[in-house]
Amino acid sequence: MSSSGPTRAAACRTRTPSPSSPAVPATGITAYGCEQDEALLFREMAHRFGVVPTITEEAVSEANIGLAAGNRCISVSHKTHVTRDTLIALSRAGVEYLSTRSIGCDHIDVSYAESVGISVGNVTYSPDSVADYTLMLMLMTVRHAKATLRRADAHDYRLSETRGKELRDLTVGVVGTGRIGTAVIDRLRGFGCRVLAYDKRPRTSADHVPIDALLRHSDLVTLHTPLTAETRHLLDRRRIGQMKHGAFLVNTGRGPLIDTEALLPALESGRLGGAALDVLDGEERIFYTDCRDKPIENRSLLRLQELPNVFISPHTAYYTDHALRDTIRNSLINCLDFESGRT
Repeated sequence: MSSSGPTRAAACRTRTPSPSSPAVPATGITAYGCEQDEALLFREMAHRFGVVPTITEEAVSEANIGLAAGNRCISVSHKTHVTRDTLIALSRAGVEYLSTRSIGCDHIDVSYAESVGISVGNVTYSPDSVADYTLMLMLMTVRHAKATLRRADAHDYRLSETRGKELRDLTVGVVGTGRIGTAVIDRLRGFGCRVLAYDKRPRTSADHVPIDALLRHSDLVTLHTPLTAETRHLLDRRRIGQMKHGAFLVNTGRGPLIDTEALLPALESGRLGGAALDVLDGEERIFYTDCRDKPIENRSLLRLQELPNVFISPHTAYYTDHALRDTIRNSLINCLDFESGRT
């Protein structure tokens, strides 16, 4: 998800809704960009909260602003880049609150939205969804699972010349210690590995160090920090060059946290041992679509997928039953809290 405003993520209002938040009768909410499973949950939960939902699978745009008519609140998907022109049109239609069904707000210019009278809020959901997936990617990466599976699919059942590593023997660097980063650290303790952490606001009992020190001493680095103007290309050519020879990199945060053009030569040369990337700079219009019969223009993605030591998945770490229910429920509560003046 690309960024279009320098202060967007910082202005996004995060709140953890209370289970007892009362419903406001006959509140209308327009939910844009709903996949079938999201639509089912919106319909299931709306009645319980006294909400009349308007649900569409179309992404919000100037062309379908009419679907929000009469509703002050809308809900949008993290898959949609909300343009400034769309924000203006929403404001003119009477929309005052936009709840994104995501933790990150980098697909919305939050400052601009507020300048045209629209407050933007995100949702919280089970951090265990992304934390579990992150641990899976770590294990797959240090055990060279992609190369092993490729050989097995080709009926080559010989052992690899490269042995895997055990997490207990490694130092793992966790960048970002919010809810998800903390959940990852909790899981890592069970493996017995040494954990280093970096965050401008240390929030865990882990050994917090400056990011440059974390990169120098970690055998595996995992990213869980929000995407802002300050964190864009947090791992640039200089910082990737600081990483230990043979180190592994996992990213389930946001694609632009890594300068992909700097990462590629480090992987291709073998200076880094491998990477597992659930998010990628330039993933828009590729991830979440069926590209089997059409060309992919993101050359970096194609180069990464050719490498036996790189695992790519399509921004799916968050996608569990539990997390999806949290997302829809908290989107509804956010809108209701706005309507009642509690936001």
